[in-house]
Amino acid sequence: MNLNKDNKYPEIRFKGFTEDWEQRKLGELSTDFEYGLNASATSYDGINKYIRITDISEGNRLFNQSNLTSPDIDFINADNYLLKKGDILFARTGASVGKSYRYQESDGKVYYAGFLIRARINTNYDTEFIFQTTLTNKYEKFVEVTSQRSGQPGINAKEYANFKLNIPKLQEQKMIGSFFKQLDNTIALHQCKLDKLKSLKKAYLQVLFPEKDQETPYMSFAKVKGTWEQRKLSEVADIIGGGTPSTINPDYWNGNIDWYSPVEIGDQIYLNDSIKKITELGLKKSSAKILPVGSILFTSRAGIGNTAILAKEAATNQGFQSIVPHKNKLNSYFIYSRTNELKRYGEITGAGSTFVEVSGKQMAKMLIRMPSIEEQCKIGNFFKQFDRIISFQQQKLNKFKELKKAYLNKMFV
Repeated sequence: MNLNKDNKYPEIRFKGFTEDWEQRKLGELSTDFEYGLNASATSYDGINKYIRITDISEGNRLFNQSNLTSPDIDFINADNYLLKKGDILFARTGASVGKSYRYQESDGKVYYAGFLIRARINTNYDTEFIFQTTLTNKYEKFVEVTSQRSGQPGINAKEYANFKLNIPKLQEQKMIGSFFKQLDNTIALHQCKLDKLKSLKKAYLQVLFPEKDQETPYMSFAKVKGTWEQRKLSEVADIIGGGTPSTINPDYWNGNIDWYSPVEIGDQIYLNDSIKKITELGLKKSSAKILPVGSILFTSRAGIGNTAILAKEAATNQGFQSIVPHKNKLNSYFIYSRTNELKRYGEITGAGSTFVEVSGKQMAKMLIRMPSIEEQCKIGNFFKQFDRIISFQQQKLNKFKELKKAYLNKMFV
């Protein structure tokens, strides 16, 4: 590792490279900057693809080809808008300003739209290296400062051309570019595995729970497949709302009782430590109630239907209608796995003049089909194990993304 106090080379370099990096403008590394087609999108013709800002994935900056379109143009006179190997696109306006994409020949025959700017990189420079530069903190700061406008944020071609970056000799560029390309391929592989797991889980959800108006699912864990009984949610669980102690009374806060608000319900399945905590006095002086372990927190206001399972006793604010399963009648993970059904019911049933909200009484009336508690437990355990696998894969993916971010900050100037 080389320590660098003058920012003439990065903190981490490949062995054998010692020369200082040179500062250049992006425009000096490109033969031209061109705005894209001012043309509408039409149905994909099977050959000619059209890439717009929304077609560039936020995370991996790849061309998302799940909903392909073609440009509505005369292709005979549009060769200038056809991407070539090594071209880099930049979003020039809106919330996605600064987003970049490097064209790859495997993407096929691609034309680019008007809210994108194409930089055609000179063959004396490594395109992958330059593209990876657009993922660094330095580039993000450039976008943040340069895109400021009185109205909608934007960066024009001249401004992009003035972006200053530090570059080494071509051989070192290629080694760095190749390193990050391999890292991107690894990230893409883990993302693909995660997507497949999520798709597989979705398929199991469809066959292990009855479809609308059906009395039994397509698959069953029971030895003898029987009809699932339809029950009101209130018959197998208590629906409990929350409350908020007065925020101006310090005696109600910073206690030892976990107290959740809807913003804390993210992707995690189990909750065991809230951001804010209340005291015993705060609990008594509000409508908040202690919920037992295994309760399913269900957000009942704007953002209806986010769920999580309590791994530790806690209370909530009034943005929840939490489901507390009755012992030997409802399995926690079984009902948690039906989050999509709960969410749809809440969104359809909820109503309010200011914002959509589903009440506890409305949730209690929800009709839901369920098997015996024994089969519920088997289904719940099945999805619990499946979610653990998905969570493990997500953690692996996150680690590689964090690793790349760390290398970007240490291998570029």
